[in-house]
Amino acid sequence: MANYNIDARKEMTYDAIVIGSGISGGWAAKELCEQGLKTLVLERGRLVEHVVDYPTMNDDPWDMNLREALTPEEKARHYKAIRTGFIGKSTEHFWANDQENPYTEVKPFLWVRAHQMGGRSLLWGKQTYRWSDLDFEANAKDGFGVDWPIRYKDIEPWYTYVEKFAGISGEALGLPQLPDSHFLPPMEMNCVEKHVKERIEGAFPGRHMIIGRVAHLTQPLNGRGQCQYRNRCSRGCPYGAYFSSNAVTLPAAHATGNLTIRPFSIAQSIIYDENKGKATGVRIIDAETGEALEYHARVIFCNASCLSSTQILMQSTSNRFPNGLGNDSGELGHNLMDHTYRIGAVARVDGFENETYSGRRPNGIYIPRYWNLDDTTRSQDFVRGFGFQGGGSRGGIQAAANMEGFGADYKDAILKPGPWEFFITGFAECLPYHENKVSLNPDVLDKWGQPTLAIDCEFKENEKAINRQIRIDAVEMLERAGLKDVEGFDKEHEPGYGIHEMGTARMGHSSKTAVLNAHNQVFGAENVYVTDGACMTSSSCVNPSLTYMALSARAAHHAVSELKKFNL
Repeated sequence: MANYNIDARKEMTYDAIVIGSGISGGWAAKELCEQGLKTLVLERGRLVEHVVDYPTMNDDPWDMNLREALTPEEKARHYKAIRTGFIGKSTEHFWANDQENPYTEVKPFLWVRAHQMGGRSLLWGKQTYRWSDLDFEANAKDGFGVDWPIRYKDIEPWYTYVEKFAGISGEALGLPQLPDSHFLPPMEMNCVEKHVKERIEGAFPGRHMIIGRVAHLTQPLNGRGQCQYRNRCSRGCPYGAYFSSNAVTLPAAHATGNLTIRPFSIAQSIIYDENKGKATGVRIIDAETGEALEYHARVIFCNASCLSSTQILMQSTSNRFPNGLGNDSGELGHNLMDHTYRIGAVARVDGFENETYSGRRPNGIYIPRYWNLDDTTRSQDFVRGFGFQGGGSRGGIQAAANMEGFGADYKDAILKPGPWEFFITGFAECLPYHENKVSLNPDVLDKWGQPTLAIDCEFKENEKAINRQIRIDAVEMLERAGLKDVEGFDKEHEPGYGIHEMGTARMGHSSKTAVLNAHNQVFGAENVYVTDGACMTSSSCVNPSLTYMALSARAAHHAVSELKKFNL
């Protein structure tokens, strides 16, 4: 995969350092290496080699002890993240140890982490949507937060750039609120989804139901195989069909000969030289030995994930920045956002008993935002908006778990497909409230004796009003589509369940109101870039990872240009 810096003393100086190897860090490493910079990637966790370190990628439930159930010891290691319901025996090894990495919930907040090479890019949902000017202009128009220093035109070519390399499958619609990507052929809806699409679009002009736009290859690309519809993505894809740092960007960086990866490297702080007015390196703690070390570089990308990047900036204090690197505004740690989630409706679908589908498509349907687009869709109850994800499926052999019987008739019965169901769940935008924040907590230390984060965040009345509308709309759409036994649901939850943390080191026009400028540079330390979720100034209602990719590529090219001009 790469040069592994196991002997830390051999080489301590590089052209660039990237902190973190997840979605944004992988892109930063790729672009910097391809532009000729000797680049060190500091990864907090262990090495994970593509394919080699996917131990459960081909396992069936009966191949695992306890099938997908965790032991009490495993549950204890993930006592925070287990609330997601996502952790099972097949993926437990990719989730961070909550006992070693505690945090304090001032208000309930679920912080999901993955400490290994590739980070959460091995576990993400892969839904990939462009933001639009509706998103980039929202703060300026309704007065929440501060104005983004960029617009869609600034990032549009970088969306295309990363999409061509990552591989995004989807369907073009020409909607201004959901710009089209550079698409591979879309996955196909099943018969029930096509039926519901026709009914919803007929009953609600202006609403659209499309197949999800996902970072899954529907045809081979750059040596990667296409999706096999196994839906075992979070175990690691041996075909490289879904986008992860391990399968896509880090191999590209390695191919240049300019990449070095140092695992088990906890970034403690960024070193700031007050005489030079810029950063000179990164202090780390070796996670295995506890040794403190320093690495140096001309440019630093902080991509440890939203809250971890902000924690590193907070710990990077100096006489110039006593409250954290770039924190002249006092906004570092503030304006934390996540998407609301798990509100919608489910229903039974009559008919189609003779219809089914093959494989396990790792994707669903998407209904783009339709509220607050213009004066005719303006809500009197909330600002911003939401979209829906979901899909149609049939029950199967799972229903046999509690069936009585034996013999040939029993075997035939349990192999018959079950009834069709259809569900949708909303993802809604959270506003950037100053009081939603994180802070360093010196009273609770991690395994390595470092202060941890205290998280003080909640959804407020605007998010609650949106959630009420999500449930109303979900029920109405499924009823008007002619589905049966429609049941609305609202599994009330705290922030964090969307696993889309954003904000806390936002971009802006001025160091008086923001931490980063229009190129993701830290105000006052312009050779430090932050391009993960921490940089976000608002949250939109669509999944943010594609925007992280585009911002990372854009910032890396800017950094190289500035280095060549001797501006950094």
